[in-house]
Amino acid sequence: MTLKETLSQAIKDAMRAGNDGRKVPLRLVMAAIQLAEVEKGGPLDDGEVMGLFQKEVKARRESIADAERANRPDLVAAAQAEMVVLEEFLPKGLTAEELEALVKAAIAESGASGPNDMGAVMKILVPQTKGRADGGQVSALVKQLLQG
Repeated sequence: MTLKETLSQAIKDAMRAGNDGRKVPLRLVMAAIQLAEVEKGGPLDDGEVMGLFQKEVKARRESIADAERANRPDLVAAAQAEMVVLEEFLPKGLTAEELEALVKAAIAESGASGPNDMGAVMKILVPQTKGRADGGQVSALVKQLLQG
């Protein structure tokens, strides 16, 4: 079953259960998927659907930060609840130890010796960490290990 089919089934289950807290964010993702399919002119693969989930989670994180700055705990709670629902569809994230091990392996594989070799290391890491770690976090760790 594709990720889109899994999402569709989850929406149906939420509708049957009358669970608006789950139904609303899932329908928003489905709408984003349908829009992307129209723009692409064909169906999206699981990787592209996963990218849309990540984009929606990132949007919720930004909403939480904005709501905290505006001192709106009600909006923070709503965005956090939506984010929890969306994160169920994302692969399990990497722990700090797992990420560090991947970075060290990529540095060894690329033969990187300093910050100038960061691009070669990132080229190896990006496919391995996509959807499992924040790109900024990966980049910062690579930079730190190449300098130290």
